[in-house]
Amino acid sequence: MDGTIPLEPISQMAVLRRFEPVVRFTRGERFFPIDVERYIQQCSLWVQRPGQAPQLLVPQGALTVEKLIQPRQEEFGAVYYLRFIEPPDILELAQYTLRQAVKSLRRIQGMEKGDAGFRAGVGRLARVGYGSRLVDALFSLSLLLRGRVPGDTAIAAALTYQRMQAQHEQYCYYGRMVRENGWVILQYWFFYPFNNWRSGFFGVNDHEGDWEMACIYCSESPAVDPNLSLEDRLVPRWVAYASHDFHGDDLRRRWDDPEVEKVIDYQGHAHPVMYVGAGSHAAYFRRGEYLSEIELPFLSPLVKLVDRLQGVWHKVLRLPEGLSSSPGFNVFRIPFVDYARGDGLSIGPGQDREWQPQILSEHTPWAVGYRGLWGLYVKDPIAGENAPAGPVYNRDRKIRRSWCDPLGWAGLDKVPPPEQTLAVIEAQQAHIRNDCTEIEQWIKEKSAELQGLGVEALALQHEPHLEAVYRDHMQRIATLSAELREQRQRLATEAARLEALERYRERLLQGDRGPMRAHIHHPQQPSSGYDQPLAIISELIAAISIGVLMIGLVLLLVFFRHYVLFGLAALVGLLIFIEAGFRRQLTHFINSLTLGLAFISALVLFFRFFWQIVIVAVLMAGVYLIWGNVREILGR
Repeated sequence: MDGTIPLEPISQMAVLRRFEPVVRFTRGERFFPIDVERYIQQCSLWVQRPGQAPQLLVPQGALTVEKLIQPRQEEFGAVYYLRFIEPPDILELAQYTLRQAVKSLRRIQGMEKGDAGFRAGVGRLARVGYGSRLVDALFSLSLLLRGRVPGDTAIAAALTYQRMQAQHEQYCYYGRMVRENGWVILQYWFFYPFNNWRSGFFGVNDHEGDWEMACIYCSESPAVDPNLSLEDRLVPRWVAYASHDFHGDDLRRRWDDPEVEKVIDYQGHAHPVMYVGAGSHAAYFRRGEYLSEIELPFLSPLVKLVDRLQGVWHKVLRLPEGLSSSPGFNVFRIPFVDYARGDGLSIGPGQDREWQPQILSEHTPWAVGYRGLWGLYVKDPIAGENAPAGPVYNRDRKIRRSWCDPLGWAGLDKVPPPEQTLAVIEAQQAHIRNDCTEIEQWIKEKSAELQGLGVEALALQHEPHLEAVYRDHMQRIATLSAELREQRQRLATEAARLEALERYRERLLQGDRGPMRAHIHHPQQPSSGYDQPLAIISELIAAISIGVLMIGLVLLLVFFRHYVLFGLAALVGLLIFIEAGFRRQLTHFINSLTLGLAFISALVLFFRFFWQIVIVAVLMAGVYLIWGNVREILGR
């Protein structure tokens, strides 16, 4: 039976704690998973109706779970949302900012020990090309026009969160168990009071509230002892971590994959390790800095076009990946760095802090009864700065796929548990054999019919008064021959499928489960080391390049209007030349420039001497044909 596993809460908790993950954060992270009840008590409840000002429904300090899930009648387009941070106290913000500045100064001077705080690595713009930098500049300017969380909100949220933890320090996840298609799925939901990726770590967005999740997919081994508890019968097979809006095969790893780091607790149980991005709270399997790309909705057509052109460039022309300045990245996506270094607080069994978990199910009131946003709604048209909805719903109030289809969310809906794989193979083989039997019977019947038609056509072809019948027979013969050819091809294909399944079955019987990463198409890997001379100067050039280009374009338009194209090309070339020198890529730049100029020169010559080229090509083709035909005569 699929669905939520009907176990007592104590039994569910034992299973969830048996495999609960270890979560490692980056130094400088300010927000960690908390229980939602305390968050709700800190919030106020609002509604935003179309064309109207926001309306306060329940003030801060008076909100409870019962009031949150109270049924409300509203018009279409109304958005319910929580507000975690009220307008901050200016004096308190100033004091906090001053304290942080003094701490930073003392750390620099070596007067204060302890957490060294966050230090950004190589600038993200220094890792990508000018196309991505231009789109990034447009995105940054768009923040001035679209809805966004106020800049001082993150500081106020940090102060509020610190007060909440000072009163009762707690680190919580919400665990859920689901049985589906033979799998036992353990979901671990984490709620963060604030996402300060933009203001704290130079990322994409800030927003109140942040839901993240990890899944462990287990199979139930046949237990010799029926008295064994469920946690002792479960065998972990796959792990998947939520990372931004990604879903599918790329999210998961096999339990025995070396990339899935594990911590062994005092009972000998293994717990997977998650490395969480600073501020964004996206999770990764390995520590490091991840260069991510964010796709804006209005740029989707250009993204798809460039992706297709890149596919043609590398597949049809068979060019090596090394010729691409930024392989795997699209110039119409915005680059950002996720810092998942794992050098900060670690939460989990035997770590700096322990989990205090709670059960989550279809009967949890705040999860299923509230469809609004878990934080501030700022009317951001691309939704980046709007708060998310809860674990059950999306922002549009539809059910999250990770909630209603946790197997499909990680691409496991097509994968049976290992204990059932052989049975599935045998069932599939039986199905194919039945199809083959039906096809063979059909071929036998139609072959006999085709032979009869052929014999009859031979008899009719010399009977003028039966010409119409003869033509109908010939048309039927052509149609039937094509159908038979298609079915014989299908029969051969089915036989090949049976052979492939049998080979796969033999490999499984021998213990060979195949390549553990064959399902991964676009793996997320930490950025490689960025070792270059004068790195700071190179980063500075990358940071100011687009701004310099914009200012240079204005100056050209004002003072040298007749030389805009030439001047702009010269300015771009100069910036690229300087940056290539700092990156030790000057030789590569000169080679690329030479190839580009040669290609442009070839195009100019082709269009300048088009008809002469056509005449020469036709003459050469004629000579080639004459020579080939003469060789055939002389060779007889």
